[in-house]
Amino acid sequence: MEILFLCVANSARSQMAEGIARSIFKNKVNVQSAGSKPSTVNPLAIMALQEIGIDISNQKSKSVETIKGKIDYVITLCAEEVCPVFLGAAKKIHWPFPDPADVNENSEAKLNSFREVRDGIKKKITEFANQLNLLQP
Repeated sequence: MEILFLCVANSARSQMAEGIARSIFKNKVNVQSAGSKPSTVNPLAIMALQEIGIDISNQKSKSVETIKGKIDYVITLCAEEVCPVFLGAAKKIHWPFPDPADVNENSEAKLNSFREVRDGIKKKITEFANQLNLLQP
């Protein structure tokens, strides 16, 4: 099974989703992330996941146009902005999360926004894994 997480910059939400999904699904699912305007992985996304024992420090932002192969599920994570489009035959799912990088407050408030999005994404991925019966040994 192939799952693709999409957001605009592929710097925070989709990167966190990729790391969390790899941790939850182990080797049962191939997980990727991409964006319509890729940039770099946000250091606060890396930090937020390190807090729960997941290392995404070696992940890179990728363009949705570079994704090849058969994708079974495309999960978009955009809230206010226009989400990237994947033109394959995959099942489309939308989980709207605000971009934590848009918080314009002090560094602790900004990190807290990453934590909130991280926890919400982790909850959704866990629910999705349960629906697909992928958490069974």
